[in-house]
Amino acid sequence: MLYWFSIFNNFEGTLMIRLMIAITCAALVNGFANAEHYPNWRETVPIPVYEKEPGYVELYWKAWELAQKKIKTQPNLPQSPYMDEALKDHTIWIWDTTFMVLFCKYAPDVCPGVESLNNFYVPLLDNNIAPASYPLNIRHPDNPPLFSWAEYDNYKFTDDTAHIDKLINETQYLQKHFEWFDNVQPGWQFESNAEQIKISAKTELKKVEYGYYWGATPSGMDNTPRKRDGLWVDAISQQALSALYISRLSREVGRQDEADKWQAQYDELKNIINTYYWDEEDGFYYDIDASNFVPLKVKTPASFWPLLAEVSSQQQAKRMLEYVLDPNTFGGDRPWVSVARNDPSFSVPDGNYWQGGIWLPTAYMATKAIEKYGYRKEADETAEKLLSHMLRTYKTYLPHTIWESYSPTRDTPAKHEGLVVREDFCGWSALGPISLFIENILGFHTIDAQKNIVQWRLDNQSKHGIKRLKFGATETDILYDGDHEIKVKSNKAYTLVVNDVALKIKPGEQGFPVTVNNGIPSISTTNGSGGVGEIALMMLLLAGWLRRYY
Repeated sequence: MLYWFSIFNNFEGTLMIRLMIAITCAALVNGFANAEHYPNWRETVPIPVYEKEPGYVELYWKAWELAQKKIKTQPNLPQSPYMDEALKDHTIWIWDTTFMVLFCKYAPDVCPGVESLNNFYVPLLDNNIAPASYPLNIRHPDNPPLFSWAEYDNYKFTDDTAHIDKLINETQYLQKHFEWFDNVQPGWQFESNAEQIKISAKTELKKVEYGYYWGATPSGMDNTPRKRDGLWVDAISQQALSALYISRLSREVGRQDEADKWQAQYDELKNIINTYYWDEEDGFYYDIDASNFVPLKVKTPASFWPLLAEVSSQQQAKRMLEYVLDPNTFGGDRPWVSVARNDPSFSVPDGNYWQGGIWLPTAYMATKAIEKYGYRKEADETAEKLLSHMLRTYKTYLPHTIWESYSPTRDTPAKHEGLVVREDFCGWSALGPISLFIENILGFHTIDAQKNIVQWRLDNQSKHGIKRLKFGATETDILYDGDHEIKVKSNKAYTLVVNDVALKIKPGEQGFPVTVNNGIPSISTTNGSGGVGEIALMMLLLAGWLRRYY
């Protein structure tokens, strides 16, 4: 390598040639390749169509381009190539990687999302890695326990029962990590053989009777104003989420005994969260003082983890929604700020990282959380405001890219201690231009390979849809022409539900007539092209529910 740098330093060629050599040398030094792993990735990922705002499509392709450049290789790993968080070579984060799975599912052939989780499972949970021999540093081993959520979400897309069977019955990584999270003690460190930082940060997590002590950095919210000496509502809620999905995945592979065990664990955590962390006066989940259970009243998106974990009642979720829509807390034209706007620590104008900055992982989580309680309209509206903010920043702020986090008050990236946050962050920021765009703007809010169903909220009169959407073994194009017809092409049969009307999709090409009333497209329940109506839809959903739980 020094030989090549010597040639470079004495080279008399053009600046362009020097630049090309520098890029090549840098790639070799870092030990990873970028888009060359999958040079034809553009021929694989889904193709969005959205004539109402072509800028969203441009941002979508930019996100995939950046994500491809962050794929790395490293010898002697359980999984290589792997998705990188776009931060540091030779260091990986659980927090980042689990969120990346949630957009990688749309292009599994060119983005090894769920596979990258093996780079945490094996060194942390298998107990067969020699000390200080692992080539990557796991920076914060006590990062949020989101493996079960990522695995469950990916499973719905792939219907890969063999993978889940191995995960639940053989390796038992999800169960082991739940226990690991409960038992790790403060001060533990993971030792690696990474080229840069060899020892992880010290763990700060500690389980007590009614929850977990934690810290800002391991929680993922680095400089959050939340109190260090309290019990953290996100930690216990994320463990509840894990137990819930371990239970559901166990049912999928016929382990009713395991499902019952983890359902009981979930029920216990759910009761604790609603008993101690819910503040009836404010209608909000808070961190609590461990000595007297008094709420520590700092409002952040972390309080929406109980909703994602399905801990809340419908009435509790309704009260939480008020804060989502309130421009003085999390709402406004730039929603999902990382601390409420009316909190004394809210930093104007640029958020100072987790003191007001807008972060795609927590925004995505909270959007999916309110969707679970039927607030899809509100989820779509906040998603579009956030994506619009990202697009305006992309167009007006140099360089034209996607950022680690965003300002809560203007169309710029956020700042941290006066410095602009990291650029080209895809990484988890791809959740906006990819996942929120497909799910909440294009409207494909449910894609379930296990039930063989796609649910599409068709609510704007412009040409839009998606091509080359893949779930399970199905590949399909779904396109509304903006006038009178939905056109569908598929290699396999499945059910497409458009605004609660179920359509039987057959292999080949089909068209479905659309009528428009007051600018809103709708489809007949009795059209001649395969509509099966609401009763049939209920039967389909019931069949899927029975298969999932019995």
